[in-house]
Amino acid sequence: MADILTNLVFGDITLITGMIWFLIAIVISMIGGAISGMVIGGKEIGYQFSAMLGSLFAPAGVIPAMILGLLILNFFQS
Repeated sequence: MADILTNLVFGDITLITGMIWFLIAIVISMIGGAISGMVIGGKEIGYQFSAMLGSLFAPAGVIPAMILGLLILNFFQS
């Protein structure tokens, strides 16, 4: 556990730290998607439904970008 935390702090990208950053990015994108869904379509279709749709569709753009970003960082690091 200490090695994982050390790798996260110093920016070393391993398989485990890559998965942790990937999960963090997905959670943050879901929160942002829910908030933006509520702002954009809350009055028309309901706040709960628009938050659910926003949180489901937001990771669709983040997942490929996060994978590409981690691959580029890994390439430049080595």
